[in-house]
Amino acid sequence: MDKLKSVLTGRDNQVDEERGFVGQALDASTLSWGTRVKGFCACFIIGAVITLLGAILLALGGSIKTFGVLYSLGNITAIFSTCFLVGPMAQLEKMFAKTRIIASIVMIISLVLTLCSAFWWNKKILALLFTVIQFLAMTWYSISYIPYARDAIVSCCNKMIG
Repeated sequence: MDKLKSVLTGRDNQVDEERGFVGQALDASTLSWGTRVKGFCACFIIGAVITLLGAILLALGGSIKTFGVLYSLGNITAIFSTCFLVGPMAQLEKMFAKTRIIASIVMIISLVLTLCSAFWWNKKILALLFTVIQFLAMTWYSISYIPYARDAIVSCCNKMIG
């Protein structure tokens, strides 16, 4: 369990002297591991519920504005849930790492375009299209945390295509 905790928090092979005073000060002010896991679970579940609520309201005839806001807010909440596990700065570093930068940028852009489509352009079909792109980018981003999952998906798609 300690090894998992050290990998998730980004402190796998760091020595206290290498981190310096700031790193030690941040460690002193962090949450306990149990609190981090509880915060992650609560935030992720809240994000999923908000997203699902947006979809249900849209299916029941709700406005595209409500759907766009709830769906996007749910995705943001779900992404921020991982900040409980690794911290906000490490989360940003991981989001914009070489393996995830494209998915992160597409996800952020599609999230903004979803809201623009719903609020300013009043184009329901565009909002739905950007929501689908947001979902796909979020899925691709999330899968990047599972070793070899992207390779397996690409291989399956290649086999289905040709």
